[in-house]
Amino acid sequence: MPIVVERLNEATHQDHQDLQKIYQDAPAWLFEPFSDAGQLINSCLTEGTLIAARFNDRLLGAARLQRHQDAWYLSHLCVRKVTRRRGVAERLVSEARRMARDDDAGLRLEAPAGHLEVQALAAKLKLSLDIC
Repeated sequence: MPIVVERLNEATHQDHQDLQKIYQDAPAWLFEPFSDAGQLINSCLTEGTLIAARFNDRLLGAARLQRHQDAWYLSHLCVRKVTRRRGVAERLVSEARRMARDDDAGLRLEAPAGHLEVQALAAKLKLSLDIC
């Protein structure tokens, strides 16, 4: 069964539990400007900016995808620790890129300054990086 990427406008109880698991091991800097995972998740669900990777009815990764006129911005990308290094982040980015392209927009990765892992991910996935 393939990994399906979807916009998550409404989350089930199980989805909320999965999202908490996805972000529980995330570094604190990933949540900025939010205070924690709960605030990030609730805000993104309210705004309709959360995309998630689902496999066998469970969420494995999530990210915030904001649409702007000139480009779409992907941020707060995180994959559940037990699932990392299996292509989930690449699948999320690939689908976000397709959605942006369908809207005649580019996709940019947005992250706080000073985090080499984000720079490495942007380079690997051939994404422009915006430091916020």
